[in-house]
Amino acid sequence: MDVYGSESDSDYTSYWRDWFISSRGNEYFCEIDEEYLTDRFNLTGLNTEVLYYQYALDLVTDVFDLDCDDDMREAIEKSARHLYGLVHARYVVTTRGLAKMLDKYKKADFGKCPRVMCNSHPLLPMGLSDIPNHKPVKLYCARCEDIYNPKSSRHAAIDGAYFGTSFHNILFQVYPALVPAKSAERYVPRVYGFRVHAAAALVRWQHAQRADLRRRLRRLDVESGFQDAESDPDGADEDDEDPDANALDDTALTGAAAGAATVMQMTMLRNAAAAAAAAAAHPGSVA
Repeated sequence: MDVYGSESDSDYTSYWRDWFISSRGNEYFCEIDEEYLTDRFNLTGLNTEVLYYQYALDLVTDVFDLDCDDDMREAIEKSARHLYGLVHARYVVTTRGLAKMLDKYKKADFGKCPRVMCNSHPLLPMGLSDIPNHKPVKLYCARCEDIYNPKSSRHAAIDGAYFGTSFHNILFQVYPALVPAKSAERYVPRVYGFRVHAAAALVRWQHAQRADLRRRLRRLDVESGFQDAESDPDGADEDDEDPDANALDDTALTGAAAGAATVMQMTMLRNAAAAAAAAAAHPGSVA
């Protein structure tokens, strides 16, 4: 994933990290401490993932002195940006990195939640994958616990692996006081000021499920137990339907029948127990 466009030679300064952080589209990144970059332990395994690794590291740490042509310089610059992003994913879960990202979070440098009910709650960058060049960065809202795409196309092109899948969760574990109250407000659909009744959709779904269960039990010659099963006009021609349309495994059908029978038995036992308890409480009453 090509994250950033190239810059002219005049844009190169003696401090590569300062130039990188101040470039447009890199606002999500924090500056990595030089001590962290120069500790080879923190860079373990990255030499196999970055082309021209040593040259890229020299450029990031401001010790690059190779005299090369423009094409080679551009390739090293591209590798340096990729290397910085991979190191950034490791740095932001350290104590210093979390503190720097927390400061940017408090200033809403990553943007605010577009959901109206979240009242412009600040967002955090996150990745959907820890594998580079796989998924672009997303923005996480801790209030509604959902993720969003960045507004800017520059930000939307950043690799999500440069932040990782764990950073935003670790931040709130280290700073639990920052965990916001979950948004209890929900949009309520209305028609001319009247709430749309959700129960109607539920009833339609229940009728469809019951009709399907009757149809399957009837094919097995099992008594459904529904009081209006015999008088249901909708099931009059159900046996004429294509048998392949609603075919189910015989084991699943038998299990459904056994489940229906068990429910009926439990209902009868509860009714009998309730009647016995009532008779014991009022011995003189007539059932």
